[in-house]
Amino acid sequence: MRSVEARIFEITQDASGSVTAWIACPPSAVPAPGRYSLATVVGNSDAVLPVTLFASQVSEHGFLAASPLPASWIPGLSLRLRGPLGKGFNLPEGTRRLALVTCGDSNSRLAALAQQAAAGGADIAWFTDVPLPPVPAAYEVNPLRLLPEALDWADFLALDAPLPRLAGLRGVLGIRSEQRLPCPAQVLVYTPMPCGGMAECGACAVPARRGWKLACQDGPVFDLDDLDW
Repeated sequence: MRSVEARIFEITQDASGSVTAWIACPPSAVPAPGRYSLATVVGNSDAVLPVTLFASQVSEHGFLAASPLPASWIPGLSLRLRGPLGKGFNLPEGTRRLALVTCGDSNSRLAALAQQAAAGGADIAWFTDVPLPPVPAAYEVNPLRLLPEALDWADFLALDAPLPRLAGLRGVLGIRSEQRLPCPAQVLVYTPMPCGGMAECGACAVPARRGWKLACQDGPVFDLDDLDW
C-alpha cells in the first residue's frame, strides 16, 4: 500500500472548537470527498493506532484534515500517510441541487464535497444542527428538522452519519419504513477503521441489506439503498 511523507504546517479550530490541521503532501495523497488516509507520526513508537483523516478543504499544497484530531498534534510534525483509501462520494453527472446532511457532531467531512459541487455550479443546501464555519453566501443553511421538506428539491442527497445513527435515519429524513427516497442518496458512515482494510478485523462492520459490509474497504461512503437502516 502506497505511503508518503507529509507535514503539519498549521493548526486551526473549526466552528465547534475542534482541532483541525493543514497538511502539506503531494496532490496524489489528498483524499477525495468521502475517502480517507491513515496517518502515523514519524518517530512516535508509542502510537498504537493510526489516525483517520478526511479532507475538509483542498489546496494546491495539500488539505485541511477534518476534525477530530489528536490534541497533541502541532505545526511542524512529520506524518506518514497511507492512502487514500476506501470509496468516496460519487455525484451523478448533471447534479444541480445537492443536499448535505450532517447527522453527527461535525460538518467537516462533507465540506470538501460541498467545495467540489459548488465549483461545478451546483446549488448547495446544508441541513445541520452543528455550527458551520463561514461558508459562501450561495449556500443555503437549514436546521436538520427542515430536511423532509427538501427531499423533492434535491437531485442528490449526501449524508454524514455515525454508525449508531443509521438506525434512526428514517426519522431524520421523515420517511416511513416502506417509503423510498425521491432522489439518489449516499452516506458516509463514520466509525473507527483501525486496520484500513488490511486485516478485515470487522471493527467497522456496517449492516447491509445482504449481510455486512466493511466501512474501511466497501465504504466509508455507501449507497443508502445498499444498507440496512
